[in-house]
Amino acid sequence: MSIKVGDALPEATLISITPTGPAPLATRDLFSGKKVVLFGVPGAYTGVCTKQHMPGYVQEYDAMKAKDVDTVACLAVNDPAVLTAWANECGADGKILMLSDWNADYVKKLGLDFDGTKFGLGIRSRRFSAIIDNGVLKELNVEDVPAQVTSSGAAATLSQL
Repeated sequence: MSIKVGDALPEATLISITPTGPAPLATRDLFSGKKVVLFGVPGAYTGVCTKQHMPGYVQEYDAMKAKDVDTVACLAVNDPAVLTAWANECGADGKILMLSDWNADYVKKLGLDFDGTKFGLGIRSRRFSAIIDNGVLKELNVEDVPAQVTSSGAAATLSQL
């Protein structure tokens, strides 16, 4: 069952990509007392994620920060090395906080996982965006079709802030 608007985000430890390398980050520290835009992608370097989803958040980063967003973060079921390279190549480095959930443990807790085994991907994150205020889910947008970026895109999320 998927997390719902009004729910507190579950606790977990993710791997964040920092200027000094990968580091554990407790979701409690990420969300507590902050407004966070979190978007999930099925995978770094996949076509839609790289050409549509991530670029919108990079482009709208300043506009989101102007709406009192403390952190814009991307959650992906990829290892930290892949996310580091992808952030650099997408221009997200220094803007978007990259979060590795390489075993899909957190997306499973959120109920936002899907089985991409038949595509050679294994368990992945559904494409989504969320607005979290002090650890509570305020908005959740989940794409019905993984190859589309409509409700979870940066423009749609920005309009909800």
